[in-house]
Formats: sequence, structure tokens, C-alpha cells
Amino acid sequence: MRNELFTKEKERQLSLYPRIEKIEVKYVGKSHPGTLFIMNKGLSTPYTCAMHLSEWVCAKSVLALVDGKFWDMYRPLTQSCEIQFLTFKDEDPEEVNKAYWRSCAMILGCVLEQAFKDEYSVSLLRAPEVPVISGAFCYDVLLDSRLDEWKPTEESLRSLTKDVHRLIHKDLPFEMLEVDAKVALEIFQHNKYKLNLIEQKASQNVERIVTLHRFGDFVDVSEGPHIPRTSFCCQYEVTAAHNLQSSQSELIRRFQGLSLPVHLKVHHTIWNRLQGRSRKLISEDRMKEAKDENEESKTELT
Repeated sequence: MRNELFTKEKERQLSLYPRIEKIEVKYVGKSHPGTLFIMNKGLSTPYTCAMHLSEWVCAKSVLALVDGKFWDMYRPLTQSCEIQFLTFKDEDPEEVNKAYWRSCAMILGCVLEQAFKDEYSVSLLRAPEVPVISGAFCYDVLLDSRLDEWKPTEESLRSLTKDVHRLIHKDLPFEMLEVDAKVALEIFQHNKYKLNLIEQKASQNVERIVTLHRFGDFVDVSEGPHIPRTSFCCQYEVTAAHNLQSSQSELIRRFQGLSLPVHLKVHHTIWNRLQGRSRKLISEDRMKEAKDENEESKTELT
């Protein structure tokens, strides 16, 4: 149902451009600087522009920078602009890393929602914005109360990891859509936790616009930006599940994972060390410490 409503809204927004209107997109990157593309308003995306440059740019670009704003590679361009492309190997890949971590968490949420038998309810709560330096991304879920005593085994985590790799191999694109809060509330009408999140997001802007993302048939509330496709993930493992107690005495599970992109593979020795770190609970204190450490490192480098 969420997928169908997302598609319906996307088609409605595309119908707002009945005539093909041209826009000028100036490429300001290191290679081919000053290249000018004549693209289609509301239809062409940064990825479309990258196709006019080279196969290398298409394969390596994670995000676009459109008039100084971070942009999904498959998000349509709506006006004439300047564009450049960002990769994992840029001098300052912080925003690219954030997008990767965010996308890995969304993939984890998709797998968790579908992993349990139909008789057990699974409510996705949120994917906390976790600094990469924390060592793991995570997604908070509320499982059926009948599973309160259930403790994930190593085999359970391996099973979830296998499900993730099936999605990775499908090479699914991440789509972005900005919608009115009313549309977002209809899409997530069966998840009260997402409804609260939507109201919170909508209250942050006068237009009450909420950003959604989709890959395959899975839709989530996420500001983004995200990586272009699931196949950008390479090494990926669901490493831990921790119990979090909420104020309503509900048992919230925080599932955690670790991943590296296809462009940045590491030796299994280093991977094993990263795995050990990713199993530790990502708490609010740990996230704050990681952010502080990151800021201190930036200051020292400066």
C-alpha cells in the first residue's frame, strides 16, 4: 500500500510538467569544468548529467552538489543550476559517509520489517542519525510483545545479513520524493510511530513538506540524501540487537550493523576489528562522544 501511494504521488508530481521545459546545468567539477548540459526540467537528474560525462563518473558518484546543496543522484532537477559530483575518495567525504550510513540503516529497516512471520507485528520506529565514527548504524523497532523474551542468536543475525545481501544484489535505486504532510500521513497510516515522526518533520517548515525515500517497494521517512543504489554496499553485516526500555514500558530493540562501500574494501583482519566495535550498544552518550571527537579532530586538522 505504501509503495502504491508513493507511486501515485510521484506520477501526480510528474504530471505538473505537461510540457518539456529546458534548463541549463553547468558542470563545475575538476574534470571537464565549464561543461554545459541542456536538460529537461523535473525529469533530468544528476545521474542523467553524469551519463554525459563518463562511465567512471556514473560509477563513482555518490551524491551531487547542486548550487551548494547536497542532492540525491536520482532526484530530478527543477531549475537551471551548477552541479558537481561527490565520491568516497574526496578530500572531505563527510556528507558522503553520512549518506552511506543513512542508506545502510534504511536497508536494515526494510529487512527487519519483512524478516518475521506474518503472525508477529513489527513496527519500525526510526533510524537514528549516527556519526560514522560511532562504528555502527542502527534502526529501532518495536516487535510483537510475544517476542519480548526472544534473544537473537548468531544464526538469526546471519539470516538477516543474508536478506540484506539479496537486496544489495538486486541493485535497487534510491528514489526521493517531497510530499505534503497529508500524503505522508496517508502512506504511513498504519504506523503510529511514523505518524508522530511525520508531524514532527512537518512542523519544521511552513509548507509542511516531508521527505520520503524508496528503494524497491520499501518506503521510509528520511531526510536523505541517500546513495544512488543498494549495490554501492559491499561488505555488510547485521552485528547486534540491544534492548532499549521506553517510557511507555515498551521493549524497543536497537538492531545495529556495519558496512563498507564497494569502493572501499578492507582486509578481513581490519573488518573483524570493526565488527567487534559495531556490536557495542550505540547509546545517546556514545553518539555525543563520537560527535565531539569528530569536531576535535576537525579543529586539530584545521
